[in-house]
Amino acid sequence: MRRFTIALIASGVLLGACHHDPDTVPPAPPPAALYSAELARTAHGVVHVRANDYRGLGYGLAYAYAQDNVCMFADSLLTARGERSQFFGPDARATQRVGDEYGAASGFMDLNNQDSDFFFKGYLDLEQLRASYAAGAKEPRELIDGYVAGYNRYLKDYAGKYPAACKDAKWLRPISADDMMLAMAEKALHASAEVFAREIVAGARDPGITTHIAARAKRSPGKLDPGFLAARLDQLHYQGFGSNGLAVGKDLSSSGRGLLLGNPHFPWTSTDRFYQAHLTIPGRYDAMGATLGGMPVIVIGFNRDVAWTHTVTAANHFTTFKLTLDPGDATGTTYLYDGERVKMTPKTVTIDVRQPDGGLLKRSKTFYFSKQGVVLVKPEAGLSWTANAVTVFADPNRNNTRMLEQWLGIGSATSVPTLKAALDKTVGLPWVNTIAADRDGNVLFADASVVPRMGTEKFAGNCLLLPALLLFDGSRAACGWGKDANAPDGIFSPVNGPWVQRTDYVGNSNDSYWLNNAKNLLTGPAPLGYSPLYGRTGVEQRLRSRIGFIQFEEMAAQRKRLQLGDLQDLMFAERVYAAELVLPDLLPACTGSSDAALLQACTVLQAWDRRANIDSRGALLFREFWNGATNLPDKWAVPFNPADPVHTPAGVAPAAMPAMLAALKTAANKLQALKIPLDGRLGDYQADTRNGVRVPLHGGLGDVDGVYNSIRWNTDLGPTGYNNPYWGASYIQTVSFDAAGPVAQGMLVYGQSTDPKSPWYGDQIGVYARKEWPVLPFSQERIKADPAYQAMTLSE
Repeated sequence: MRRFTIALIASGVLLGACHHDPDTVPPAPPPAALYSAELARTAHGVVHVRANDYRGLGYGLAYAYAQDNVCMFADSLLTARGERSQFFGPDARATQRVGDEYGAASGFMDLNNQDSDFFFKGYLDLEQLRASYAAGAKEPRELIDGYVAGYNRYLKDYAGKYPAACKDAKWLRPISADDMMLAMAEKALHASAEVFAREIVAGARDPGITTHIAARAKRSPGKLDPGFLAARLDQLHYQGFGSNGLAVGKDLSSSGRGLLLGNPHFPWTSTDRFYQAHLTIPGRYDAMGATLGGMPVIVIGFNRDVAWTHTVTAANHFTTFKLTLDPGDATGTTYLYDGERVKMTPKTVTIDVRQPDGGLLKRSKTFYFSKQGVVLVKPEAGLSWTANAVTVFADPNRNNTRMLEQWLGIGSATSVPTLKAALDKTVGLPWVNTIAADRDGNVLFADASVVPRMGTEKFAGNCLLLPALLLFDGSRAACGWGKDANAPDGIFSPVNGPWVQRTDYVGNSNDSYWLNNAKNLLTGPAPLGYSPLYGRTGVEQRLRSRIGFIQFEEMAAQRKRLQLGDLQDLMFAERVYAAELVLPDLLPACTGSSDAALLQACTVLQAWDRRANIDSRGALLFREFWNGATNLPDKWAVPFNPADPVHTPAGVAPAAMPAMLAALKTAANKLQALKIPLDGRLGDYQADTRNGVRVPLHGGLGDVDGVYNSIRWNTDLGPTGYNNPYWGASYIQTVSFDAAGPVAQGMLVYGQSTDPKSPWYGDQIGVYARKEWPVLPFSQERIKADPAYQAMTLSE
């Protein structure tokens, strides 16, 4: 065991060893450290921070995080500050991962630097953020204060020794509390304004424009395109976000205590990467699991009594409003609200833009806000700023400063009921469901995310102008967001949202709250159910959701009582559910074919184990086939049945079989053109490469092919296969409890560090590939007994 100690020693302490005249008053003792923490690491660089207060927790965590990810974090801060153009020019985009270097590009928006800078400077309201934090609980402010000090301490201690990727970067500089507030505000927008950032920037005016944007509308009149919003949300919910969560209660647990599987699917780059940490203030707060980069709190994890995870909710976290403009205002910035004329609030922002010669040029835009939200424009979809009307985007997460307080409340819970009480009290989760289990065998599913308070009555009445755009009448207060008791203005209290506490099990894989237990669908209160903003019911579920419930129900029926190892088996079962649905009909249809290539493909699929393991042969062929076949119309023989959403639809409709066989032949031809054997081993064509070492990986696409363990790739299939995951399985944990505390195992698939020279850069990718489950030490005894244990004290 090695122990390291770092301390700032005041000169008065050194002088205390010198001789003093007996008549001389002894020097005063040095002032107590404002920031102090013990920072330990165990296997794989997992961080354990112990402190006497929240400042110390933030201080120690930031120091460790900077050791592992300073370049990525500093680069990502430029986005939230609106400073990318200043250093990288206006036309480039946020830093992408190339080879072994970090990536800072967000997976939730894709703008050039200039538009990104305008969006964050124009949309985020720093003054409001400061005021909201000041009015809130003190613990989040203390965490932020400590985090700033810890990060800046790292910059001082490691000056001249930064990683190569940012060694001489002018943008690597000390941070402030404002920077932290902006960084966390950016996280809150993932499922709302960032999805429509391009349209929000389009709604801002350039200098000198003082009239409405009618000219633009004339050039691109278009019709209202309901598909615009639906397609954008589909991209968000079905092609981006994802996660699996499963909690097993005492009715099905062999120990009678709760079991939890957490499997968030999240980016492998940017500060949306998870980071393994354990934060402890003895007697006050003791939670372990994972943070999101730059957030000084455990967001998914466990404590002595409760384990929890999150899945991205299918709820909508915004609405839009159509404003009726005052015809007497030629600028188009006065609207009518309950018959009164109301002036929009302009916000002019200026960014610095680097020129080819290295000089800086200032550019400005003015954003306009109504009571409900910010103007957005998309002329080609019919959303134009005309003389008569304009659309605004209403976002309850714009100034959501309750996230840290919310996760502190979750991490301090002593049971499922107290965790639910914390959700109801704070209402701070921006866009996630919560799945939890406790030591008494209770389990919870709740969508306690920030959802606009728009009840079913407003969807049924004349307030809703265009359902597909969530467009409401913005000229009447009666059509605005409502108010729930014990919740911030304009959003639902979780008491009135979807939730259930059980003792058998709950699960979610990003479909709506409706399906959280295969035998008990959650329909909501009579007669109309929950607000449509929470998601759709009675609709076909995605294949990943279905296989999650199918494999769990099958295992529970077979084994009766489950243990953590069973959840781990489910996590990495790698069943390809699309194959289970299709191949029983597809393969017999091949037998009558005279096409040699098709017969060869079917022979390969017949021998395949129908899984996405490293050694599976045929998985590659099926994936390429199903990527095309999944979009075939009317392909199912058994239609969807709302009374059985787990097992329907199923089978191949006879009329769809010719198209299915054609899709299979197309896939076989593609593999042959790439010189990839039809029965190629999946691990030979699906891998992540770190420091020149190629690591074959198991896993499937998830929603497309119905593999529970989802990984997405940067590239389409090429001669070397799929390379370098960019999204998917990230921090994975299984947790239960014994008399001493939590029993936890888990991994951070991509590792703690983005620095290729770090020992924790590529060490856990192999853990994942081998389906190992490292123990996560929670007690001080087990932490210090870890063979990799290192510790240091840090104070100032």
